[in-house]
Amino acid sequence: MTSEVSFQKEIKLTHYTHGLGCACKIQPKNLERVLKNLAPVIDPKVLVGTENSDDAAVYLLREDLALVQTLDFFTPVVDDPYQFGAVAAANALSDIYAMGAEPVFALNIVGFPEDTLPMDVLEQILKGAQDKATEAGIPILGGHTVEDPEPKYGMVVSGTVHPDKILKNAGAKPGDKLVLTKPLGTGILSTAIKRGMVDDRLRDRVTRQMTQLNKTAATLMRNYNVHACTDVTGFGLAGHLKEMTTASACDAEIWFEKLPFLPEVKNLAVAGVIPGGSYNNLDFVADFVDFGKLPRTDQLLVCDAQTSGGLLIALPADEADKLVVDLHENGIKEALVIGEFTAEGKGVIAVR
Repeated sequence: MTSEVSFQKEIKLTHYTHGLGCACKIQPKNLERVLKNLAPVIDPKVLVGTENSDDAAVYLLREDLALVQTLDFFTPVVDDPYQFGAVAAANALSDIYAMGAEPVFALNIVGFPEDTLPMDVLEQILKGAQDKATEAGIPILGGHTVEDPEPKYGMVVSGTVHPDKILKNAGAKPGDKLVLTKPLGTGILSTAIKRGMVDDRLRDRVTRQMTQLNKTAATLMRNYNVHACTDVTGFGLAGHLKEMTTASACDAEIWFEKLPFLPEVKNLAVAGVIPGGSYNNLDFVADFVDFGKLPRTDQLLVCDAQTSGGLLIALPADEADKLVVDLHENGIKEALVIGEFTAEGKGVIAVR
């Protein structure tokens, strides 16, 4: 028993994959090109589909009830199997929270190299996810596995919402402020962890953030007149804000000096510790984001591919500061107002 435990502790999951977490997504510009050639779904019961790249699909079940469903899985973003399962579960649940919905249950999605890694590792991944689902108040009711040279894990999450209370990435209005509930930089720090450049304290700090559910933030924002919401994951702050601005037909401005970053992120970026997904994101938003005189390294910080990031919430200016105070008082200590929607337009973002 002792030898099995020590062997498992020596396993570093990030060494079994080419990419990390949400940073290993297909390039957004390539994905857009593929999806635009598929036939649109025309069904009056589909309340939210693929038209605006929203966080989850929403399907009308009855007049007062809609089904919200999302799917998310990825390669390890941390070395510890239990923590990887918890991070992946928190990330998948986040899409439900971003839609203003309540999760109901989940299903596992697993790719696992059973000839390379001991099955104890898979057990720990599933335990981490199960504990996080329990924290969210939902069961995991089975799933599907395939043998895969790279370990991958994620979940399908089903939730419910009243049709009148759906939050989309569309709907932001000129004058709305933007509230971000978690600091940025998980993509850069995950890359640094894989390269052995991060001490235990910082590794634990970023892992805690990625395993933190957006449940509290989602519950609190229901007390405010939120116009639009999304979560910040693989396409980075700029990429997900771009989806929000274009869907809302509204231009926006974000204030670089107000952006919250995890410790050491800026230093690591200057040293070139930046995941490939963040470069892809910068390319993706090139036609929509005016970075002004911001150095390229800072541009990449705004585009850093996040895993299990915070909620990005658009709401009236007179309510934004109140929401931030409310978030702080309920443990979301690093929530900040980071920008505003400026005027109706094509969705251009200015970084100042």
